[in-house]
Amino acid sequence: MALKIVVLAKQVPDTRNVGKDAMTAEGTVNRAALPAIFNPEDLNALEQALRLKEQNPGSTVGVLTMGPPRAGEIIRQGLYRGADTGWLLTDRLFAGADTLATSYALATAIKKIGDVDIVIGGRQAIDGDTAQVGPQVAQKLGLNQVTYAEEILSVKDGIATIRRHIDGGVETVEAPLPVVITVNGSAAPCRPQNAKLVMKYKRATCPMERPAGDGATDAYAYLYDERPYLTLNQWSVADVDGDPNQCGLAGSPTKVKAVKNIVFQAKESKTLTASDADVEGMIKELLEEKIIG
Repeated sequence: MALKIVVLAKQVPDTRNVGKDAMTAEGTVNRAALPAIFNPEDLNALEQALRLKEQNPGSTVGVLTMGPPRAGEIIRQGLYRGADTGWLLTDRLFAGADTLATSYALATAIKKIGDVDIVIGGRQAIDGDTAQVGPQVAQKLGLNQVTYAEEILSVKDGIATIRRHIDGGVETVEAPLPVVITVNGSAAPCRPQNAKLVMKYKRATCPMERPAGDGATDAYAYLYDERPYLTLNQWSVADVDGDPNQCGLAGSPTKVKAVKNIVFQAKESKTLTASDADVEGMIKELLEEKIIG
């Protein structure tokens, strides 16, 4: 059967390069100060979506992401690997969203896309590690959900068969469509970019990514009239009929307090016994040094 698949993907700051400017004064991540990458587990999810497309002729894969205009790069990277389309949610009203506001925005976009059979995303993003967005999207849409997926084995007669990696082992479950699936980083890695697709889509942009003005400063402006597929979908809060009070900072009851880069170095060693006093002393020292807590 032909499937309509939406991949939830996020452009995230590279947490391997967290510096002193990683946070803004308002307590949100300063994304402009950090290198941006495709969230690793979302790439695992994209690979599962592309495999389903190959197994089910006529299926389509679209990449849905939210962020500033530069997040259009995530859609291009999806197209380079075999996705068919993409949608960028970009609006100042989306900025500063926590998981609740993010899942609301994604859910409204999925409703606008319509008739989606499978929504698939990574288990969690490396800039938050909450693993909440996928399940929250499922809840807001009233869809079935399967988490910790390692492989989507098949989709037949409206039923998805999925192998999950859970504590203590592996289990295989079935879920009727439509379904939301979140994928572990232990799933198959995503395929490399295809050279022909890179050449086809390298000029694909969202309107807000292009130079302002009449197009005279953009040497490739003529391409967007000749090749409509080079114009990526760009949606605002109004475009998805969203409630501004449920988006961005306005709809976020939580926010990041701080982001720190902690490097552990072995400068000394201590020998501890199993006594309660030694264990209590170790925990107290770790708390005082803010290593745990």
